[in-house]
Amino acid sequence: MSELSLCVRDLACERGGRLVYDGLSFSLKGGEALVLTGPNGAGKSSLLRQLAGLLDVVRGEIALEGGDPERTPGEQAHYVGHLDALKPSMSVAETIAFWRVFFGSIPQGAETALEALGLLHLADLPVAYLSAGQRRRLSLARLIAVPRPIWLLDEPTVALDAASVARLVRLMKGHLGQGGMIVAATHLDLGLENEKTLRLGAEVVA
Repeated sequence: MSELSLCVRDLACERGGRLVYDGLSFSLKGGEALVLTGPNGAGKSSLLRQLAGLLDVVRGEIALEGGDPERTPGEQAHYVGHLDALKPSMSVAETIAFWRVFFGSIPQGAETALEALGLLHLADLPVAYLSAGQRRRLSLARLIAVPRPIWLLDEPTVALDAASVARLVRLMKGHLGQGGMIVAATHLDLGLENEKTLRLGAEVVA
C-alpha cells in the first residue's frame, strides 16, 4: 500500500433531527488505528457509517490523501457493522466468491480468507447452519478476501470466543503492519500498536 492519510475536518452528524456531534476533526496515517469510545448514542456507529459513505455528511470533510483519486474514501474501505448481511441459502464459499466479484476482485482464492478466519472446513455449509460466532467470522472474512486500505469495524468482536478474538487481532495487526488503517468501535482492549483513542466529544489522544 502507498502512504495514506485519512483526514476528517470539522465533521458534523445529524440523526432524527438531533445533532450528534459537530466540529469533529482527526487524522490517521497508514499503519495507525483509531479506537472509538463513548456512551451509547454518542455517535460511534454514525461516524463509522459516515466514513463508509453510508450516512450523509451535514458539514465538514472526509478525505483520503494518497488513495485512489477516482474513488471516495468509502469505496476504499471495508465496513463491518452490527448486521452480518449474509444470505442464508448461500454456502460459506459462495459468499466469499460473491464478495470477491462484487468488490471487483476475482472469484478464485477464497480459501485464504476462509482459512484466516478458521472457516475452511465449513466452506460447503449453507450460511443458515452457521452459529452466531461463525456468521460473524464469515462477515469479517471479506477483510481478507478483497484487500482494501481502510477497515471500519463496529463492535467486531461481538459473538466471538476468545480464540476468534485472538485471530481477529492478529489479522488487524497484520493489516496495520502492511500500512493499512483501522477505525473501530469496541469495548475490548485489543492491544494494537500505533493506536489512538477518540472519545466522542473529546480530543484524540495517543
